[in-house]
Amino acid sequence: MKIAIANDMPLAVEAMRRALAGDAQYELIWVAENGEQAVQRCQEALPDLLLMDMQMPGMDGVEATRRIMQDTPCAILIVTSDVERNMTQVFDAMGAGALDVVAVPSLGPQQTLDSATLRRKIHNISWMVGHKTSHSAKAAPTRQTGNRGNRLVAIGASAGGPASLVELLREIPADFAASIVLVQHVDEVFATGMAQWLASESHMPVRLARDGETLKPGAVLLAGTNNHLYLTQQGHLEYRREPLDQIYRPSIDVFFESVANHWQGHAVGVLLTGMGRDGARGLKQMRERGFHTIAQDEASSAVYGMPKAAVAIEAAAEVLPLNRIAARLVERLGRTHSHIGGDR
Repeated sequence: MKIAIANDMPLAVEAMRRALAGDAQYELIWVAENGEQAVQRCQEALPDLLLMDMQMPGMDGVEATRRIMQDTPCAILIVTSDVERNMTQVFDAMGAGALDVVAVPSLGPQQTLDSATLRRKIHNISWMVGHKTSHSAKAAPTRQTGNRGNRLVAIGASAGGPASLVELLREIPADFAASIVLVQHVDEVFATGMAQWLASESHMPVRLARDGETLKPGAVLLAGTNNHLYLTQQGHLEYRREPLDQIYRPSIDVFFESVANHWQGHAVGVLLTGMGRDGARGLKQMRERGFHTIAQDEASSAVYGMPKAAVAIEAAAEVLPLNRIAARLVERLGRTHSHIGGDR
């Protein structure tokens, strides 16, 4: 795996060099001292993965990420020294297409642990970039519907997701009649900050999903741990470690499949921008169980990976630009003062 670094701090670069050293599967091909250099170097020698800092002289990491994903797309992992202080920039960069974020490894007593955390993130991204899965899920028998008045929107997103979620939530009215659950690929360390950031842009309250709670309209719940969010047969949300071999944590497929198996009522599954294939199989299962399904179109996706995978296996009943999805959700599921009729 060819890896590049964009960081102007020599100690940070040295810490990342040491974290990668000794592992033959990683090759460091270049180091850029600022965002402008990183954009230029990507045009000259495109890496498989770029470790991008946020604070650099001249062009910062957000703008560099945006330029690279537009001109020479590659996997980008944010590696920054002060994640909490740079939280807004981190989410902006993820909205532009960065996949994940991790703190710069230290060169002190924590070096071994920090380096292992960085390598784990890199390993997960290498798996996402190169992983191939079967083309379709097996058809499952349709079950009977219980309380058809219950309404749910299940949304999955990855690279580019934060910005897409903000745009989507801005267009959903405060009196939307359905519960909304978001599964975004983001480490649990940053989930609370992301929920607060989304809440500041939404007409509805946004918070982390709680273990054991039931779904009610009027709020947006975000998966908040590195375990998988799961809807039980009793209609409660749970966090589960299994399946342990699922590289995406939290997994969109796991949540979508639990909705397909256990939700009683109206539901819409939405798969937004992201790298890899997570969510495509689960969206397919939701459609096979009779739920409506939507995939974001290529033109409005920061990274057309997950939606493309869903379209390829006919998991999406509709493929829509991001700016039309909110209106479609309201059209299908209504507002609290309106009545929904017809089938789900």
